[in-house]
Amino acid sequence: MTRVLTGALLALPLAAAPVLAPAVVPALGPVLGPALAAPAAPAPEAERPVTVDLTRLDPRTVAPGGTVTLGGTLTNTGSETLTDLGVRLQRGAVVTTRADLLAADADADPATASSTPFAPLPGALAPGDSLPFTLTATTADLGLGGDGVYPLLLNLNGTGADGEPRRVGEVRTHLVQQTAPPATATAVAWLWPLTERSHRDAAGDFTDDGLATAVSDGGRLDRALSVVERLPAVLAPGAPAPTPVAPVTLAVDPALVEELSVMAEGPYDVAGEDDAGTGTESAAAWLERLRAVAAEHPVVALPYGDVDADALQATGLGAALTRTLPGAPTGKDEDTADGTDGDTDGSPDARPVASEASPGPAGAALLADALGVAPRTDLAWAPGGALRPDTLGTLRAGGVEQVVVASSALSGEDAVLGVPDGGAAARATVPAADGPVEALVADAGLSSVVGAAGPAGGARIAEQRYVAELVLVSQQAATDPAGQSVLVAPARDVDPDPEAVAAMIADTALPGLRPVALTDLAAGPVADAGTPLDQAGAPLLDPAGLAELAAAAQSRDDLAGAVVGDAASALAAPDAAFARAASASWRDDPVGFLAAAQDVRDTVGGLRERVTLVAPADGTYSLASSDAPLVLTVQNDLPFAVRVLPQVRTRDNVGLTIGELAAQELEPEQRTTLEIPTQVTQSGRFAVTASLTTPGGGALGDDVAIQVRSTAYGTISLSITIGAAVLLGLLFLRRGILFLRRRGRAEEELPDGAGAAWPPSRSPV
Repeated sequence: MTRVLTGALLALPLAAAPVLAPAVVPALGPVLGPALAAPAAPAPEAERPVTVDLTRLDPRTVAPGGTVTLGGTLTNTGSETLTDLGVRLQRGAVVTTRADLLAADADADPATASSTPFAPLPGALAPGDSLPFTLTATTADLGLGGDGVYPLLLNLNGTGADGEPRRVGEVRTHLVQQTAPPATATAVAWLWPLTERSHRDAAGDFTDDGLATAVSDGGRLDRALSVVERLPAVLAPGAPAPTPVAPVTLAVDPALVEELSVMAEGPYDVAGEDDAGTGTESAAAWLERLRAVAAEHPVVALPYGDVDADALQATGLGAALTRTLPGAPTGKDEDTADGTDGDTDGSPDARPVASEASPGPAGAALLADALGVAPRTDLAWAPGGALRPDTLGTLRAGGVEQVVVASSALSGEDAVLGVPDGGAAARATVPAADGPVEALVADAGLSSVVGAAGPAGGARIAEQRYVAELVLVSQQAATDPAGQSVLVAPARDVDPDPEAVAAMIADTALPGLRPVALTDLAAGPVADAGTPLDQAGAPLLDPAGLAELAAAAQSRDDLAGAVVGDAASALAAPDAAFARAASASWRDDPVGFLAAAQDVRDTVGGLRERVTLVAPADGTYSLASSDAPLVLTVQNDLPFAVRVLPQVRTRDNVGLTIGELAAQELEPEQRTTLEIPTQVTQSGRFAVTASLTTPGGGALGDDVAIQVRSTAYGTISLSITIGAAVLLGLLFLRRGILFLRRRGRAEEELPDGAGAAWPPSRSPV
């Protein structure tokens, strides 16, 4: 796990050492070749075909009278053979403050204040060949004066095909001289990210096997974890066992551990291909290594999916952000569709509510189970280092008590860095929409040095720059009696050289420095960090993908209002998919982000399609009476109960009236019949459209077109029919009466004794 250092932690020759003449110790044998002439004038970079990879610079800090040793490899990347090679050291004027060191970055010291003689290297260097070298010099050889940081140039001369000597390679670094450490050591804390873009779609299926590559030998996550594993361990006086030389707080994305746990369980499908995954063994091994590291170092649970908090907040998705927070307040119900408790007066109670099954709290529980430790859940680390004031308010409402931001995102960065007059402090407060929030401010400069642990000249160059800045911080007087403090937090996607970065962390124990845990910074000095800088133009998730996520969130919240019971538990899977799609890791991949966001929107839409009306086999319903109900069949294929509102509309609303029906509860994975009140006023066929909505009005499933047939008489039809029958009877009665009257008149008009003359049986009219 860790290496135990016996004896001194680091071999630092702080005592005076004998003055040695400059010498080169080539790895290829005795020194050969003639002495070199004076150096030629610096040539353009394109004419320096030799790259210098510096792998050794000892010690990290040197005392007056000490010896400095540099070593590495020279590689000819040009097209001509170089001969008469020679190397020397040149140093510039001393720098005694961090402000001057930062200023020198813009105007590099030519390193001509003092130099050693050229020392020859053996043989020639053909194109593509490499040559190891070792070079030593004393502080007297370099003419070092007082304590501080000296720009150092390793200058390589050689002769090409034209026979003229010239500078063919160089590398710049820093030499640190320190006579004695300051009385008060500067506290240095490390926050180390273990995150990765999700390789699963909204359904939880693997779209590729990239995570297997990342955790396999040599992968990015393998290297990131190796950094912490390679830390040396020390046995403190009276301690029962060795402990790491410096505590490193691990910032872990629960979604990453969840994904690896799925892989480690056994064969898994990739891109629809059965058992195509290759990372089962690598995932299991990486998780086991993480458990071992977590047993020695504190763990912080990041929001599930490591979401882009500012992007979600700016899009109006504060409730969705809250659900991803590991320390979000828990509740069993979502009282409103927007995820708040229902208050609208702006009071402190009007805050998003999460459930124990929300991605964040569930992710924190997952870390605790997978790693065997209780992760910290009250700290949020801003992706990119910046947070908007309104985002800070949402985070605090979601259980966050402390945030980590970058010094470069604050107007008072100089106070954090301790420039120009000292007093570096990693603790501050930043203004939020509802008051200040406690903050830990990461040193942007040192954090970027760690992220660039593979610069020109090799990772050892980056480490020496890290040491130089920290030593200058420690040597500057601090006005705060609490001393000084520094927080180093590299970028989420750090791709480290394990040996180099582990050495940087171990350097935290150099004289004048004191390694501390993240929590220890709370007792340190406080800086006036100013206010957040305007982040206009800062990288965020792409607007097109955010629009898709906003639509998905609106659809999800509407569906949550229909859930019977705990909506967060019922919608835990789509909420987790939403968080994975909202990860800050998508910032530099707008095309991939858009596809992931559309997948989430389609997935939520698919849930709504699983609550459907079942159309009749022939598309026709028959009503047996004027007030017979219209019977609809509804299928709920969701694994949870929902509350729905049936909607029935007629084409022209003539002859058929549809009554009101209250919201109906549908049991999970069952078919239910609903009776819709109707009133028929005439017989015939009626075109009807039926649909289902949530209580919030969102559509569920597809509309169903139905033909409703009625053979029953409605009230008006029946009245008309009866009236017509009565009228017909009256007409027949009238006809009979008229017939009898005509017959009577005819009999009266006949002469006495005449035979009866019957009228014709039909009226001539």
